[in-house]
Amino acid sequence: MYVSKHHAQSDFVEAQALIEAYPLGAWVAPSGEGLVANHVPFLLDRSRGKLGTLLGHVSRANPVWTQLLASKHSVVMFQGPQSYITPGWYPSKQEHGKVVPTWNYAVAHAHGVARAINDEAWLRDMLVRLTAVHESSQQLPWKVTDAPADFIDKLLRAVVGIEIPIERLVGKLKASQDEALQDRLGTVAGLAAEGTENAAAMASVVERAMSGREDV
Repeated sequence: MYVSKHHAQSDFVEAQALIEAYPLGAWVAPSGEGLVANHVPFLLDRSRGKLGTLLGHVSRANPVWTQLLASKHSVVMFQGPQSYITPGWYPSKQEHGKVVPTWNYAVAHAHGVARAINDEAWLRDMLVRLTAVHESSQQLPWKVTDAPADFIDKLLRAVVGIEIPIERLVGKLKASQDEALQDRLGTVAGLAAEGTENAAAMASVVERAMSGREDV
């Protein structure tokens, strides 16, 4: 991924935070038949390795786990807030007109060698942890043990674990950092006026970037 000096995230911790906030990863893995793409919700285990380890699972019917090539790197792309930015929000448009549209976004790319895991205990532990993370905001969090044991056992046999120790983690934050301050303020106001959840999220990202904070 190309990252200009304006948009580079200075600390991998910001990229980790994005992964945890937007855990559905676009996983691209090499195989003997070429690149294979899948979308997988990953759990980031920060305690394993300097950059953390991604844990997830796929259906046993999905051939990706049988096609993984030893020692060949995968990349998992995590997409954070994103939004089209119109130059109509820029005061510079009225001053000199030398402005064009752009697209703001925050992403994190995790690189590492993926391996398939068939161990039932590993799978059960991963699913319990993954569920706990995503159920934590519910008024009555669902737990794996809420379902009949034989039902869960059957489902466990239908999936395969995926583990990717992160060897390289690249974060990119494109939040109008290379625009004039007045145009960045105009971008925040324009996004806020759109009234959508996505636009509000990007407005907050642009504001934080102006204050020197890169977290998303």
